[in-house]
Amino acid sequence: MARMHLLPADRAHRKAIDDHTVCAAIEGIEGVGGPDALDAWAERFSLLSEPHRLTVLLALHHAGPIAVTDLATATGISDTAVSQILRLLRVSGSAAAEKDGRIVRYRLTDPLLATLLDGVHAPATPSAGAVE
Repeated sequence: MARMHLLPADRAHRKAIDDHTVCAAIEGIEGVGGPDALDAWAERFSLLSEPHRLTVLLALHHAGPIAVTDLATATGISDTAVSQILRLLRVSGSAAAEKDGRIVRYRLTDPLLATLLDGVHAPATPSAGAVE
C-alpha cells in the first residue's frame, strides 16, 4: 500500500478513494497555519455567528471609529447590548477603544475579520430557472 505524502502516521491505516484529493484536503487544512491558527479562525467565525454581533461588526467596519450611542442608534440595538458586544470584541482583539476627550470611539482592529466582512452583502436576486 503506497503512503500518501501528507497523511499523518496515525491515519496511515485508512484507505482513501483518491489519494490526491486527500492530500489536497490536508494541504488546505495545514495551509491555515496549524491548530492555533485554526482556533483563531474559528473564533472569528463565532463572532460573525450571532446577528447582533454581526450587525455591530458591519457598522464598525463601515463607519468606525464610532461612539457606543451612535452605534446603538445606527444598529437599533440598545446601548447596553452594544456595550456588551463591544466588550466581547475588545477581549477577542477584534476591536479597540480610542478616547476622544470624553467620548470613547470604537474601531475594528482585525484585518482578517475586515476581509470577511467585506464579503457580507445582499444576496443576488435569483435568476429565472435558478435552483433555490
